[in-house]
Amino acid sequence: MLVPTDHILQEARRRGYAVGAFNVYTLEGIRAVVSAAESSLSPAILQVLPAALDVGTPLIAAGLEAARHSAVPMSVHLDHCDVPLTIEIALKAGVSSVMADGSALALEDNLVFTSRMVRLAASMGRTVEAELGRLTGDEDGITVDKRNASLTDPVQAADFVSATGVHALAVCIGNVHGTYHEPPQLDFDRLSAIAENVSIPLVLHGTSGLPDAMIARAVALGVSKFNVNTELRTACLKAGRAYLTGSDKPELAERMRIEISAMVQPVRVKIACFGSEGKAA
Repeated sequence: MLVPTDHILQEARRRGYAVGAFNVYTLEGIRAVVSAAESSLSPAILQVLPAALDVGTPLIAAGLEAARHSAVPMSVHLDHCDVPLTIEIALKAGVSSVMADGSALALEDNLVFTSRMVRLAASMGRTVEAELGRLTGDEDGITVDKRNASLTDPVQAADFVSATGVHALAVCIGNVHGTYHEPPQLDFDRLSAIAENVSIPLVLHGTSGLPDAMIARAVALGVSKFNVNTELRTACLKAGRAYLTGSDKPELAERMRIEISAMVQPVRVKIACFGSEGKAA
């Protein structure tokens, strides 16, 4: 069933678990996430990147249709976007929520940008996730090095949420996009202080590669949404490549089936780790 993202996150926050927001690039990815969520009796979020809109809004439409017919609560979310027109297009196409990403801007500019996007989304009955701080790492061709990264300040977080009216806040506590090239070190004291200062769901990006114990601790300290991308992409590409190189006469439909199956497993694993398994029962 298609439900508002804010409803999914508020329910997770209230009951003490987190929801996986899984980046999807194709119909195969959508089917994999829906299948894993249904078999795990878990709510889930389908995330679409702005690049998907380069060819229009069919992926959003497919995600919305899949969510409507799902047996568990699901929503469709536009991930990391700093272009107002793209956010407006996605909202008009029906996404449940957007991430208005002003993290690369100066604080005052981030406030202005986020507030504007909150008003735009509210005019259509939708909600906004923002980011305060700046993650290192790389994802989908975008790289942020350590010199340009900053951690979320707990006091600034409270002021930012109050000033913008944002509905969810992505925090930077040492997490990174993409692959961790050294053991992750998360600042849980900072996360605890942020959670004490704000009353909205917190989001952690860069989940792929975090140990289960760190994820569980983050949930206990108030994280209600985790973004997952790398593990699904890796599983899909690996399975597709293996099928093409190992088959004398590859068939597209068979390749699609194999890629869906390959992505289901990491989604199930993350759902169990986030504590949302069975919560849609």
